[in-house]
Amino acid sequence: MTTKPLNTAVLPAQSAPADQAPPAARVTIRGTARTTRRFTVPRSVRRAAGPVGLVLLWFLTSATGVLPESVLASPVDVLRQAVDLTKNGELPSAIAASGRRAAIGFLIGATVALTLSLLAGLFRLGEDVIDSSMGMFRTIPWVGLIPLFIVWFGIEETPKIALVALGVTYPLYFNIYGGIRSTDAQLVEAARMMGLGRLGLIKYVILPSALPGALVGLRYALSTAWLALVFAEQINADAGLGYLMSNAQQYFRTDVIVLCLVVYALLGLVCDFAVRILSRRLLTWRANFEGEA
Repeated sequence: MTTKPLNTAVLPAQSAPADQAPPAARVTIRGTARTTRRFTVPRSVRRAAGPVGLVLLWFLTSATGVLPESVLASPVDVLRQAVDLTKNGELPSAIAASGRRAAIGFLIGATVALTLSLLAGLFRLGEDVIDSSMGMFRTIPWVGLIPLFIVWFGIEETPKIALVALGVTYPLYFNIYGGIRSTDAQLVEAARMMGLGRLGLIKYVILPSALPGALVGLRYALSTAWLALVFAEQINADAGLGYLMSNAQQYFRTDVIVLCLVVYALLGLVCDFAVRILSRRLLTWRANFEGEA
């Protein structure tokens, strides 16, 4: 059995003076590498496979009668109801009312969380005063505070916004605080040796180090905002997605209930996608592990 030799090219050695050893000849070896192209499914298709599969399973179980309509409406009925509520304007107005409550509550909660996390993360006195209290209050289920909020703020918009703000505060606070305290101490010391003052140290070292944790907290906070809104809009709401759900519950309209839940999920998915894009733009300096292919 004979084997084909690889293509080799030998460069002649240059002549050297008598008092020097001749340089070694350089050999270049070139082989023929075979590249095989493998078909890979796009990531967008793989990401959509799970939700699409669940909807197909839902449709099949409803069409075959395994899942009765009295238990859960079919996807066709939910889609039909979405078209009808969109045409008469109820669904867009409900989304606008819920979005306004979520936005106001998120801004209030994010402001409180950012202020407390900076004080606790940057100063030992702030940590001693704030962090233990936040750890204690975090164990209280914020949904259980709804009756107390009604006593304090009444049944108008204020308790709904306060509940969203409270749900947003905890994940943002603990992730920003943890990001600040996880800054590399050697990096801080090197920055001080280079002459950075306190403000420069915070701006160029501590805050960039805390940014990945802050973005993770932002994702949690946005999802928690919509979760809190589901409970908040059960408090004597006269507009919003929770109002539609309450009316549908009285008449056992599972199609409207499922439609509102789907809208909540889609709004949360849009917010999560926006944070992902923001993370890619703000963390371009950071090399991340993105998983094996």
